[in-house]
Amino acid sequence: MRIVIATQNYFQPNNGQAVFVAHLAEGLASDGHQVLVMTPSDRRRAYTTTQGRVRVEAITALSLAPWYPDVYVTFRPQKEVARLLESFAPDIVHIQDHFPLCRSVVRAARQRRLPLIGTNHFLPENIIPFVPVLSRSARCRRWMERLLWRMVLRVFDKMGLATAPTETAAALLRRQGLVVPVYAVSCGVDLDTYRPDPSVDRAALRRRYGLSPDRPILFFVGRVDREKRLDVLIEALPQLEPAAAQLAIAGRGRDLAALQAQAQRLGLADRVVFVGFVPEADLPALLNSVDIFAMPSEAELLSLATLEAMATGLPVLAANARALPELVENGVNGYLFRAGDAGDAARRIDQLLCEQHRWGAMGAASLAKARAHSLQNTIRRYEELYHQTLALSAPALAANAPLANPPSSA
Repeated sequence: MRIVIATQNYFQPNNGQAVFVAHLAEGLASDGHQVLVMTPSDRRRAYTTTQGRVRVEAITALSLAPWYPDVYVTFRPQKEVARLLESFAPDIVHIQDHFPLCRSVVRAARQRRLPLIGTNHFLPENIIPFVPVLSRSARCRRWMERLLWRMVLRVFDKMGLATAPTETAAALLRRQGLVVPVYAVSCGVDLDTYRPDPSVDRAALRRRYGLSPDRPILFFVGRVDREKRLDVLIEALPQLEPAAAQLAIAGRGRDLAALQAQAQRLGLADRVVFVGFVPEADLPALLNSVDIFAMPSEAELLSLATLEAMATGLPVLAANARALPELVENGVNGYLFRAGDAGDAARRIDQLLCEQHRWGAMGAASLAKARAHSLQNTIRRYEELYHQTLALSAPALAANAPLANPPSSA
């Protein structure tokens, strides 16, 4: 099968959508499919590269620096997109968002009557916090949320079918009024890479990243941006005994300076460690060197970082928000706290610290849950959906009729 995948994010190692697309593309290519990924160029100019067996076409783009130095957007990419679709001649096109490049890919694919499916990774909460003037008003936030969802639906209503990473995410699309069927398909976790590894030298990894050799480590990895709500964890720490635990925050992002200032203001210099970017090669071992994974975000449609931590056998502390309750079960593999509530986060952290004797059982429960999200299962499921879409679209295309919708899995 010849597959085009279009995505806003591909080159960003801290971005869950980018990691998922890379894993999906490489997995499909390993299964013998020919895969072409289109994404905005991180060099501004167009170029072609190969990652493993995947051909990547970086489309001419504009940088949003200095406001968002890691964001690139395409401007009028129609000619590049049309040329690539004509030369590659895909059997199916799979978009990952509703942003400008994917909108152009959808238009060009529909003109060529190519079957389309789309995966949504977006929530309005990913955008609204970065519009400071409008986001201060509840009325403006509601207006922005409706507008942003309308933009999503305008693109995804043109799909043959849609997918989302969890049942929570799929139900959210249905509630917004998406007219095509929506399937829940996990982003998947590589269980060969992320696994419990007793051979890891925990002390050496902690020394390398400046972590306490003997205190319990509460660990976060991901984008250090406002919607991740890391401020809640920092605010929770002073409510615990000074030697109770150390918080390690790994990653880069726009909120880093503000969080460092918050930790300094609260006198937490030795209790909060900003690890910086962790190379992918180090991350499995580092996860095996810490004690509890923390995900305080209120805007997760899955959280690949949490899944990777669970696959290494860690208990999890997470906000009771969006899809995180699908991953974390109170008292089984960790605890949920009230989203945005530092006091409740402190209570749950203290509960976990008092139950150190249960960390092994909680970690085993995390691993069992992670196995249901195997990356191999994800790749097989997308192959099934591609074949299903192709089979159902063939009669419609032959009759020059609109693409038929497959039956809903809701």
